[in-house]
Amino acid sequence: MHLRNEREVLGQRLLVKVDFSLLQEWQRLNYDIYTLRQIRREVRNRWRRILEDLGFQREADSLLSVTKLSTMSDSKNTRKAREMLLKLAEETSIFPASWELSERYLLVVDRLIALDAAEEFFKIASRTYPKKPGIPCLADGQKKLHYLPFPSP
Repeated sequence: MHLRNEREVLGQRLLVKVDFSLLQEWQRLNYDIYTLRQIRREVRNRWRRILEDLGFQREADSLLSVTKLSTMSDSKNTRKAREMLLKLAEETSIFPASWELSERYLLVVDRLIALDAAEEFFKIASRTYPKKPGIPCLADGQKKLHYLPFPSP
C-alpha cells in the first residue's frame, strides 16, 4: 500500500512539472504572438501616417487592405514595386530590422505606383523614418535582405 502511494505522489509531481513546463511554453508562445502583432500594428500605422500625409486620409485603410483575392494592378509595375519596396526597407526604418518583406506591402506599393504616388511616399518615408546611423538594417546573422518570392516579369 505504501509503495502505491509513493508512485501516485511521484506521478502527480511529474504531471505538475510537465504541466508547468507546458504552461511556460504556452506563455512564451503567447508573448511571441503578442509581440509580432504589436510590430505588425506599428508597421501598418507607419504606412497609414504616410498615406494620410500624402492626402489619402479617407483611402488609407482601403489602400492598406490586402486579401487573398488582391492582385497586382499591372504586371509591368511588379518589378518597379519590388524595387521601391526594397528601397524602402534598405533606406528607411519604416520596417523593423528583422522584418521579412511581405506581399502585402508589395501590393500597397503597386497601388501607389498606379496612383503615381510611390515616389512621394518614399520621400515622406525617408524624412519621417530615416535609417538611423549605427543601427544595422539587417538582423543579426542575416546576410542580405529577404527578397520577395515573385518571378520577374
